[in-house]
Amino acid sequence: MTDSILADTARRLFTDRVTPEVLRRAEEGHGEGHWPADLWTAIEEMGLGLALVPEEAGGFGVDMVEALELVRIAGSFAAPVPLADSMLAGWLLAGAGLEVPAGPLTVAPPHTGEPAPVLIRRNGGWHLSGSVRRVPWGRSAAAVALLAEYDGQICVVRLDAGDWRVAEPGRNIAGEERDDLRFDTALAGDRVAPAPKGLGAGTLHAMGATLRSLAMAGAIERVLDLTVQYVGERVQFGRPLGKFQAVQQNLAVLAGQAAAAGAAADGAAEAFADLASGVPCPLPVAAAKLRCGEAAGIAASIAHQMHGAIGFTHEHALHHLTRRLWSWRDEYGNEASWAMRLGRQVAAAGADGLWPLVTAA
Repeated sequence: MTDSILADTARRLFTDRVTPEVLRRAEEGHGEGHWPADLWTAIEEMGLGLALVPEEAGGFGVDMVEALELVRIAGSFAAPVPLADSMLAGWLLAGAGLEVPAGPLTVAPPHTGEPAPVLIRRNGGWHLSGSVRRVPWGRSAAAVALLAEYDGQICVVRLDAGDWRVAEPGRNIAGEERDDLRFDTALAGDRVAPAPKGLGAGTLHAMGATLRSLAMAGAIERVLDLTVQYVGERVQFGRPLGKFQAVQQNLAVLAGQAAAAGAAADGAAEAFADLASGVPCPLPVAAAKLRCGEAAGIAASIAHQMHGAIGFTHEHALHHLTRRLWSWRDEYGNEASWAMRLGRQVAAAGADGLWPLVTAA
C-alpha cells in the first residue's frame, strides 16, 4: 500500500511539474532560471529525496525496492533533477551517521585508475584535497557525498556548497550537469565518518549502476508508450502507421526490449538491499546495466525510426528521453565494462559453478 501511495504521488507530481518549458529551460543550462527550483521544492516538500534514508534519520523508512521505484518513475518523465543521486547521497550520509542536509544532493562517482581524494587529520578536524570527475549536478548541489580513505579505513565525507570549485563544467548529451570538482578544504569533525560496513568504491559503483538501470528502464517504458501512441495516430497512405506489418514488428521488438530492461532492473533493485548491507552481489547489477544499456540503444533507434523527423524536434518529448538513455548507458560503467566483469565472474566460477551462479542470481 505504501509503495502504491508513494509511486502515485510521484507520478502526479512529475505529470504536473515536468512540463516542456521546465525541460527546455533546464537544458539551456545558462542564465537565471535554468535550475527547476519549483520542481525541486515540490520534491523536497514531499520528502522523495529521503526515500532511502531510515526513519530514525528523518527518512521514510520504506522498503528499499519500493523506494527505488521513484527512480524508475523519474526516468520515465525525464525529470531534470538529481532525485536518484540525492537518494543515494542521503543513504550514504545517513548510513555513516552524518547529517543529511536539505537541498539537492549528489555523489562523487568512483572512477577506476584515478587518484583518490586525500583525507588527513588536521587541527582536531579534517582536511580533504583532490578532485573528482563528472559529478552529477555538481554545480547545483547543496552537498556532495564521497568516499575517501584514512589510515586504511574507508570514510564517507560530506562536502557542502562552497567547499569545492567547479574546475571544469560539463554536461552529458541530455544537458544534465556533469562537473569536474576540485577541493582543498578544512572540514569539521562531524563531516567525516567511517563508511557503512562492506562499502567501498566497487559497491558504490554498483549502487550507482543500479540507479541508472532503473532510470533507463523507466525511460524505455515511456518511449514505448509514446511510440505506440504516435503510430496509432499518424496516418499514412490512408491508414494508421500501426496497421502496417513492418511497424507492428518493430513495435513488438521495442516492447520486448522494454520488458527485458524492466525485468533486469527489478533484479538489480532487489540486489541493492544486499549491497547496502555489505553483501557483494555483482551479477544482478552487471546483468541489469548491460541489458538496460543494450535495450536503450535498440529502443531509441526504433522509436526515432517510427517517429521520423518529428521525434528530433525541440517541442517533442521523445528526444528528452532518448538523449538521457544514450547518456545514462555510459554512466557507472557501459555495457562493455559490465560484460567484462560478468564474463570474469562466470569464468572464475568454472564449468561446475556456472549453474549455481546463474540460479543464485
